[in-house]
Amino acid sequence: MVFKRRDKRSWLRATWEAIYPKGGWTRAFHYVKHRVRRLPDSPERIARGIFVGVFTSFTPFFGLHFVVALLLGRLMNGNLFASVLATFFGNPLTFVPIGYASLKTGYFLMGINEDTTHIRHGFGEMFVGASRDLWVNLKALFTGQDADWRGLIEFYDDVFYPYMIGALIPGVITGLVCYYLSVPVIRAYQKRRNKGVLKARLARLKQKAVEKTAKKEPKQG
Repeated sequence: MVFKRRDKRSWLRATWEAIYPKGGWTRAFHYVKHRVRRLPDSPERIARGIFVGVFTSFTPFFGLHFVVALLLGRLMNGNLFASVLATFFGNPLTFVPIGYASLKTGYFLMGINEDTTHIRHGFGEMFVGASRDLWVNLKALFTGQDADWRGLIEFYDDVFYPYMIGALIPGVITGLVCYYLSVPVIRAYQKRRNKGVLKARLARLKQKAVEKTAKKEPKQG
């Protein structure tokens, strides 16, 4: 295969690079920023895609952020590639503050007293445990074993639903900030790039005209 990796990565290395990309998160951020600015689309559509991706990173649909971003990007007529790239706003460095803000906001909006919930573990452990319970119960449906959905019901009531409701406010606010910051930056970059392309095109035309004139001049002697 043409695009097959030459250096086959172990599962441990692949997992580590998903958490900490090669070159660090700073380099990954600049790469995403560079790709977004070079997208061939209007600044407004690209910025709408950025809004969608940033907002999606606040939602509790871990593992499905790309799918959610594509659906919302299509609904808002945003640039779909920008929507997917902007989901990198949510990464291992930001998931904890994002989750904390979303969950606290959800509890506030729903009037839930955190002391009455069944949360006993850390933020990441709650989602890992829920994923494990879901997988075990789904297997039980096909193996004849008894499924126990009580843990998932508690997770939905205490974590997932409040998280989803609470994500709306910080997600929309952060997305709008990124939108209004992105539009002028992308527009300025595109103008500068278009000037450079036009200048290079005029230089090529000038060079061709000089060469054409040189060919038409009669040889002396």
